[in-house]
Amino acid sequence: MKLRSWRNSPVAVAATVWALLLIAGAIRFDHFASPSNIANLLSDYAFVCIAVCGATFVIVTGGIDLSCGAMVAFTGVLTAKLVQAGWHPLAAATLCMSIGTLSGAAMGGLISSLSVPPFIITLAGMFAIRASAFALNGASLPVSHNFLRWLLSDTSFSIAGVCMLDARQVIMAALLMFAWLVAARTRFGIRVYAIGGDSHAAATMGVHVSRVRTIVYAFAGLCSSLAGTICVWYSGAGDPNGATGLELTVIASAVIGGTSLAGGRGSVWGSFVGVMILGT
Repeated sequence: MKLRSWRNSPVAVAATVWALLLIAGAIRFDHFASPSNIANLLSDYAFVCIAVCGATFVIVTGGIDLSCGAMVAFTGVLTAKLVQAGWHPLAAATLCMSIGTLSGAAMGGLISSLSVPPFIITLAGMFAIRASAFALNGASLPVSHNFLRWLLSDTSFSIAGVCMLDARQVIMAALLMFAWLVAARTRFGIRVYAIGGDSHAAATMGVHVSRVRTIVYAFAGLCSSLAGTICVWYSGAGDPNGATGLELTVIASAVIGGTSLAGGRGSVWGSFVGVMILGT
């Protein structure tokens, strides 16, 4: 119980800071802390929360991912291209998330097999993926489809009749819950923390370090591509210049939420609170 309390203390501190920010804003501005305004905050930063889920796993293993912003931009441009070519947005999203997952797995595999620092591999991945986005289209590309118009206008969920949540908030909440369950309630999650604490000791205990690391980076690629899909669906355009600097926002959010850059400590809920602190 003491260990669990110690692990949760950074999340509690971050949540307290967020609450204080909301209180200060509510004192200064009318309706700042109202449910509808917080719902708007969740909508605006849903894609960041989605990206930070995968990044948290990467940082807990002691790694880093600098390619998430480039992946969001690439996914947006590719989705717009495919929809303009006649693809359904869901089919385009499936392809984009598959590419994101494979890209993340490739970077994770290179990091493990070549014993190269994650900073170098993911930096190279960032340049390559961003260049691919510009190769697809050099400027912003609009996207329009009946499914997207329906998604924007007719999909909302009432919470106790107080505020309305849209589809991106629901997807964000589902992914956060899934990531938390994996990290806190599965053997895979225990192995992720073990690798972040001491990868050599984890290997000695029988953990397949390279396999776990590859899966973690694949999940980060999946989250980044999903974030790009959500972003282009709601912005209505794919931009190769988009999400520039997102990787720094994602890393900062995770650190603010209590995730250690040295690895071995952190949680997706803390990273979520970190995103909300920056957004507030």
